[in-house]
Amino acid sequence: MSELLRVDRLAKHFVSGGGRFGAPRQVVRAVNEVSFTLERGGSMGLVGESGCGKSTVARTLLRLIEPDSGSIVFDGIDLRQASAVQMRALRQRIQIVFQDPYASLNPRRTVRQTLEEPLYVHRRGNARTIAEKVAKTLLDVGLPLDALDRYPHEFSGGQRQRVGIARALVLDPELIIADEPVSALDVSVQAQILQLLASLRKERGLSFVFVSHDLGVVRQFCDTVSVMYLGRIVESGPTRSLLDTPAHPYSGVLRDSSPVPDPRERLHLAKIEGEIPSPTRLPAGCAFHPRCPRASGPCMEKTPNLDAVAAGRSAACHFPLTARECA
Repeated sequence: MSELLRVDRLAKHFVSGGGRFGAPRQVVRAVNEVSFTLERGGSMGLVGESGCGKSTVARTLLRLIEPDSGSIVFDGIDLRQASAVQMRALRQRIQIVFQDPYASLNPRRTVRQTLEEPLYVHRRGNARTIAEKVAKTLLDVGLPLDALDRYPHEFSGGQRQRVGIARALVLDPELIIADEPVSALDVSVQAQILQLLASLRKERGLSFVFVSHDLGVVRQFCDTVSVMYLGRIVESGPTRSLLDTPAHPYSGVLRDSSPVPDPRERLHLAKIEGEIPSPTRLPAGCAFHPRCPRASGPCMEKTPNLDAVAAGRSAACHFPLTARECA
């Protein structure tokens, strides 16, 4: 497979305070030197606790939020250097599925209007061909044609998310940014949506950046995974290998705190000790060291690099876990 997306040292900081009332100026390093690659036809998971920067990364990839530094190279084109006209064309090739199907659809528009709009905006055919394309896309996501003239409030959460997926697919993109696409849905509906995404990926040759906090979902859907903590990627590698034998202590606790979907297994969930540091006052050295039982001198003084720990695996840790410790 060839490389479709390369993200290098991406950063996004948000500034608060410093206004007329004298509030102290604070900088939140939401995304801090994030780098990864995605192969054409592949699916990469981006996981971590709430507030770690996953969704900010997702939005910067489409420049819905402008990054402060770094590069985003899609199919050889640096999106940060693209003009508004170029971005308009590129956004046909990169689409996003949002987390909340109740908030991401316009309640005043029918499904037909929602799906037709991108095609008219990008001048992708005449009225007849657009109508045909909309109907076909709706059927592809498992909804009947009589749904076209209904409004979002007439659908269940899973059906609304299918409409959101159809809206992303109607322009025939190559890359889908899926920002927690099943987290707002019931477990049974999650499985249906994941099966739908998997079949669409196979049929259309789609690539995915899949943001999630659910390691079970990521294990099922993603080829590779990157673990984020306080704006940085702390470990990356093939999904099964990383989740079976994590090298970074944070990845290990994240894995061990996820329930196993087997009623025969006794539930022994791990817990991360301590509070997550403030994103405006990150600790020196490794940001995880205040919560890490393995932390010692170097961890508190030097930020670890994301270095290779095994074939295809990288971890930002001075004292990575061994396979025996992960068992």
